[in-house]
Amino acid sequence: MGHDTKARPISRRRFLAVSGGVALSLPWLESLSSRARANQGKAAPAAQRMAFFYLPNGIMRRGFFPGEGDRALPGFAGQNNVWRFAGQVTPEGSHPLTFTPTLAPLHAMRDKISLITGLDRTFQHGTDSHAQAASCFLTNVAPYEVKNSAYPLARTLDHIAADSIGQTTPYSTLELSCNDHKNNIESIYFDNMSWYGTGHVAPSMRDPREVYDRLFGTNANARIRNITELALSNAKQLQRHLSVDDRQKFAEYFEAIRTIEKRMDRIDAMKSELAAAKVERPAEHLPRNDYIHLMGDLMVTALQSGLTNVGTLMVGPERWTTPTNWEGILDQPHSHHAMTHAPHEHMEDLLKLDRFHISAFARLLERMDTITEANGTTLLDNTIFTLGAGMGDGTTHQYNDLPLVVAGGGGGKLKLGKHVHCKTGTPLANLWLTQLHALGIERKAYADSTAMLTEILA
Repeated sequence: MGHDTKARPISRRRFLAVSGGVALSLPWLESLSSRARANQGKAAPAAQRMAFFYLPNGIMRRGFFPGEGDRALPGFAGQNNVWRFAGQVTPEGSHPLTFTPTLAPLHAMRDKISLITGLDRTFQHGTDSHAQAASCFLTNVAPYEVKNSAYPLARTLDHIAADSIGQTTPYSTLELSCNDHKNNIESIYFDNMSWYGTGHVAPSMRDPREVYDRLFGTNANARIRNITELALSNAKQLQRHLSVDDRQKFAEYFEAIRTIEKRMDRIDAMKSELAAAKVERPAEHLPRNDYIHLMGDLMVTALQSGLTNVGTLMVGPERWTTPTNWEGILDQPHSHHAMTHAPHEHMEDLLKLDRFHISAFARLLERMDTITEANGTTLLDNTIFTLGAGMGDGTTHQYNDLPLVVAGGGGGKLKLGKHVHCKTGTPLANLWLTQLHALGIERKAYADSTAMLTEILA
């Protein structure tokens, strides 16, 4: 890594003071450490992160799973069912990645992802299958283990991980949801995947500006619309103290913040224009593609800047029947949940939605892989980022053979780039146990786990 020999060490405290006290948590900059020069070549290990990208209402299997392109479309089934494709069966073990139409957007990241198939959960009868799919996706207890709750739900994986890797960040966890509906038609179990413990939800934030204000806003500069202009203006005098690499990194970081602000401005402008024109449109109908991209960017920026090391993002709620206006994706409002109950009628639109969600995930991976950290690795290298759903199919409501993609490097602890198909009956908890061990968190078991998935460990 190249260095500007004229750059002088400067403390982070002085940097923030001269930059006007703007409460933006900065990315790692080698020039801000007074010991950086003395310890060249001895960079401390980068922080380890964990993140989740949750898909509601299952997926369209024939577009996602290798070998299921000719899968018969099932009829609607009520509560949890066990449904296994009778056609091509993937043998147990590791295989080369096959990029189906839905998974195709991940091709560029093929060396840093693994498709995990065959993992199951057990449905605890007594509650709705959708509510249990979301709320219990990351739970640390086995079915029927909690006696005072209808849900097999206790402290979730994100908080258990944060107990170890989230104690030095301003926010131990960050919970986001792309549910912009104002009508509260379902209980909290349909719209939250993060829980402090049984009956104690870690409520997700849904409004991008609320997230932005919480993470980056300051009371002292509340009237200033673009806080990056203030920060950059006051920080100009410090530019000569930064190395060449840090100047570039500094510019990239604030440009990421500026991009988020501009996207929020566009959303606000659209609302204002429609209100002025008296166009009758419910407040929950936002430009869906921009909304999801924006929330993902906010989570990645929080991970990048050290505001948190653990984040969850639900790209939509489970079982919400209110139609969503999928601008940029579908040509008319639809209820994703209702569509999954009639796959014969909505197959093409369901495939479009699934591919968009995968492309939104791929976009975040690609961005994270360009963010260099202290030791020359990337943000993605130091993150375990999992895409998944609590249902293997939204029509059958099956809890077996869940769709899962694990991305990142886990600080060198994960070895990805393959398709791992697990033995029938392997619990999802095996994957969560494996991820905890990759983060250096030792546990003998997790929920109903039986072993670790050694196929993805380096």
